[in-house]
Amino acid sequence: MTRPAILNDRHYTYADYLKFPEDERWEIIDGVAYLLQGAPGDCDAKAMAPSPAFEHQSIVGELSRQIGNQLQGKPCRVVTAPLDVRLDVANADATVVQPDLMVICDRAKIDKRGVIGAPDWIVEVLSPATAGRDHITKRDLYERHGVREYWLVHPIDRVVTVYRDRQVGRYSQAFVSEMTGKLAITAIPGLEIDWDLWQPLDDTP
Repeated sequence: MTRPAILNDRHYTYADYLKFPEDERWEIIDGVAYLLQGAPGDCDAKAMAPSPAFEHQSIVGELSRQIGNQLQGKPCRVVTAPLDVRLDVANADATVVQPDLMVICDRAKIDKRGVIGAPDWIVEVLSPATAGRDHITKRDLYERHGVREYWLVHPIDRVVTVYRDRQVGRYSQAFVSEMTGKLAITAIPGLEIDWDLWQPLDDTP
């Protein structure tokens, strides 16, 4: 029997998350479970994201490389998915996400299972299956839980949507930057991404 890729029949928590099959990737947002990837034939393919495309992974890898080099000797750590981020400890961990890339500067937020609380910077690289959730649901989620800066990378359009400068618990208006030249991560002074170092697939020899 094919299982749905979105489970909203009850309030799901991290305890439920730990019981999901090991060959599947899930996120739980405010008690609703979303299947990111699952075993072929077991789940509703229409609602589930396919495996990340080459360009998606290429961007994540390049960002991780650049930031990792810049963080040498500093307390902040950069990590990529899949790694659990539990944002809602006060509500029985009813929100567990796996951002494509994040930087955490507070060592106390890191444990053996992943991250507890808000990373300083989160990046989601958009795909057709997740773009709406990344733009709307996750933007609201990260704002509410104190993520200081949130980037959405659009591989097709070659632009980045940036949310930062949280004022009274809210992000300021987003701005869009082309994926050329350098773009600073203002939540973590001294860090920046040089987009000219990333080689898109159509430029690969």
